[in-house]
Amino acid sequence: MIGLEFALLGFVFACALATAVLRDVLGSIIAFAAYSLGIAIIWVVLQAPDVGLTEAAVGAGVTTVLFLLTITKTVRPSGERTLERLDLPALGVSVVLVGVLATTLGALPPIGGAETPVATSEVTGYYLEHAYKEAGVKNAVTAVLAAYRGFDTLGEAVVVYSAGVGILVVLQREVFA
Repeated sequence: MIGLEFALLGFVFACALATAVLRDVLGSIIAFAAYSLGIAIIWVVLQAPDVGLTEAAVGAGVTTVLFLLTITKTVRPSGERTLERLDLPALGVSVVLVGVLATTLGALPPIGGAETPVATSEVTGYYLEHAYKEAGVKNAVTAVLAAYRGFDTLGEAVVVYSAGVGILVVLQREVFA
């Protein structure tokens, strides 16, 4: 599993770097969509499929379509394109930030380990003990998502639904424009 996690992190990092470095707008949009899809897969590996689904729908789906519609409506200036220089101070700050954040990875508990704070918390024990009879469902995850975290789940559903409606409105205008 560790190899998969490092491969995903490498993929996401490469996509983020490609998004920032590519000068072709279409290529940058495709790299950003791949980045967002990689983040969605990471959420699924971290056992948060609801967040992964939202990231895939909004990040990789709707945002990519909106970016593509935007570049179809813009005109590329004629003439020679000059190669822009890389902003070295910004790159330095980014590298330092990633380095500082990477030092915290060793302190994280293993995913799904029995010794993690979530697995040993009183809240988790309460959910596992009372979820079935209080929520009336046969799955503890469903009980947590639908009963205990209902407003949070509703909020995620509203975000995905709103993004879908928004993209349909934009596409409808494009068809009849």
